[in-house]
Amino acid sequence: MLPRLKQTLQSLKRTATISKAQAIKNLSTQIKKEDVPTEKLDCVVIGAGVVGIAIARELASKGREVLVLDSASTFGTGTSSRNSEVIHAGIYYPPDSLKALFCVRGRELLYRYCYEHGVPCKQIGKLIVATGPLEISKLNELMNRGTQNGVDNLKMLEGFEAMKMEPELQCKKALLSPVSGIVDSHSLMLSLVGEAENNGTTFSYNSTVIGGHLEGNCLHLYIVESKDLENWNGDYPLHPELVLVPKLVVNSAGLSSLALAKRFHGLDNGIIPPGFFARGCYFTLSSTKVPPFEHLIYPIPEDGGLGVHVTLDLDGQLKFGPDVEWIDGIDDVSSFLNKYDYSVSASRAERFYPEIRKYYPNLKDGSLQPGYSGIRPKISGPRQSPIDFVIQGEDIHGVPGLVNLFGIESPGLTASMAIAEHIASRFLK
Repeated sequence: MLPRLKQTLQSLKRTATISKAQAIKNLSTQIKKEDVPTEKLDCVVIGAGVVGIAIARELASKGREVLVLDSASTFGTGTSSRNSEVIHAGIYYPPDSLKALFCVRGRELLYRYCYEHGVPCKQIGKLIVATGPLEISKLNELMNRGTQNGVDNLKMLEGFEAMKMEPELQCKKALLSPVSGIVDSHSLMLSLVGEAENNGTTFSYNSTVIGGHLEGNCLHLYIVESKDLENWNGDYPLHPELVLVPKLVVNSAGLSSLALAKRFHGLDNGIIPPGFFARGCYFTLSSTKVPPFEHLIYPIPEDGGLGVHVTLDLDGQLKFGPDVEWIDGIDDVSSFLNKYDYSVSASRAERFYPEIRKYYPNLKDGSLQPGYSGIRPKISGPRQSPIDFVIQGEDIHGVPGLVNLFGIESPGLTASMAIAEHIASRFLK
């Protein structure tokens, strides 16, 4: 990494502001007139979530010089730390979709990596349950889809067989997925960061990419210190404190990837899909020394998610969730800084009880306690069919050296290493 770049990243200072009347489209011209530090470098990964970290590690392992930029003070503060921590098998996704391919391949890579690097994980298995006769056909569809996707050892169980495995469970039938599991996502990310850094990757936190422009077939990225966005009122164009000109840019910004791509001047906005945000809350089970379940328990998928399901962490703590709550009104800067409402209202538990009791009838009143919440970076909205991962390269948007990752929701954690493998094999030159 260039010494001057390291020094600049450590002490970014605002050098100028642009008047309110200055149009955003003229920002690149203004930058040329201002004394804004500009640096050329090899690879930039935007976003230090599990996918971005895995990509950085993979690129660095190929001998590339990599800089990872994230607006937060450390890695994995967004969706990567606010999910179920489930290692998915690959059952739910259409055959030959990126979600199916990357989930199955990613699961294999993830288990292998965890075992080889001492990352805590456990293959505890999953039961997808039909609680009424009308759901049995959907369960059969899931089994057929999982089989097409190459998921091994799937088995359809009669209700009594599933309930023998899990005495607290109530269902008509269940689909057993033995290869599903759980992982300590923080330990995974910490290990991946360590490997990336050992291979020369630099992580620059508190550094926000606010846009960029295309010049001479190269994307110029605009960088500011995150703290300088706190007081931005939205009335004038954001002015960069540093401009980076990488050979390869991977936009893996998660919840803000769409908003960021729209700020790349010269990129056709017509190829950027619409964005939707779906918040999901989790509740934990209180006053229970022994968890009522040993397996992951999932209902039939619902609109926008996989239903309020049962997961366990590696300490045996049981949690239910997430539900689906569509949210809007998120401005770009709030998105860049991960300023979402992650609070969990205790009153929301009233919606959980009837859903959970469909498969866990012995759930006691007052036993659910607020846990945490996360937000899914979706590119399909309410009552719309789920959309596959979107990975855009030059062949789609025409910008050399730019890779956009959109809609990397579940099974993004499971698929992370497979996505990284794909990025390195397809886009490194």
